[in-house]
Amino acid sequence: MAVPKRKTSKSRRDKRRTHDSLEAPGLSLCPQCHSPRRPHRVCPVCGTYRGREVIEFEE
Repeated sequence: MAVPKRKTSKSRRDKRRTHDSLEAPGLSLCPQCHSPRRPHRVCPVCGTYRGREVIEFEE
């Protein structure tokens, strides 16, 4: 059975974990209503994508 010969140091262990942190999603502003939205997705507020209305909302 494979067993480590030496203890893994804290710095070596933490170097391996540098890519495990979470990042906040990138946001861009909708050109129609200027609310924050995810890039390349339909705006959840006004329902437009690339200048056209994709989702119709009832008022």
